[in-house]
Amino acid sequence: MSVRALIFDLDGLLVDTESADYAAWARAWRDWGHELPRDAWRARIGSDGRGFDPLASLAERVGEGFDAEGVQAARRAHRDALLRSLDVPMAGVLELLDAAESLGLRRAIASSSDRAWVEARLVHAGLHGRFQALRCADDVPRVKPDPDLYLAAAAALDAEPERAIAFEDSPNGVAAATAAGLFCVAVPGPMTRGLDFGRADWVVTSLAEVRLEEVLERADRRASSGRATSFA
Repeated sequence: MSVRALIFDLDGLLVDTESADYAAWARAWRDWGHELPRDAWRARIGSDGRGFDPLASLAERVGEGFDAEGVQAARRAHRDALLRSLDVPMAGVLELLDAAESLGLRRAIASSSDRAWVEARLVHAGLHGRFQALRCADDVPRVKPDPDLYLAAAAALDAEPERAIAFEDSPNGVAAATAAGLFCVAVPGPMTRGLDFGRADWVVTSLAEVRLEEVLERADRRASSGRATSFA
């Protein structure tokens, strides 16, 4: 078997934080009489939000009297309440991790979020300790869609990128993984369904439908062909 490691995104893939974050920002916008542009929001998922800052954009629309600190405090409180109510982890996560452990595959997180956020979400989902490495925004000069996070995660697992598989829920994440040379399985979540996942090697609707043996076979098939192959 040529694959040695699995590397996972976190937000929207293992835990549905993306829906909670969007809902909290959307309510913050509505409280000030505006609608959060969904397309602009979805374009930033998986990255560092480059190109669209929801707070700055709302402030520009509201103008005089805008209370940025109050908006942030209320938005965070609402988001955190939503996060506490989530069913975690998402469907299929535990089964996939169990299968990876049984095969001796090493595992890492590659997330554009900061380490404190990632660790808190893993603890809440009961996943802390199930990964040999975490590579977060704190660890690299550039986050997704740049490949740095995946290259760093693969190196931390002592695996060549072509011998690792990435699992992603966003086009920005898929772009990062494929640019790093990993075989990439796209799993669109509630906030990213309908976006363009044409760069992924395989697109599935849920991790619950993934059999690890099939993923490994597809990744090996691509590696033996010497070229990227889409199985979507």
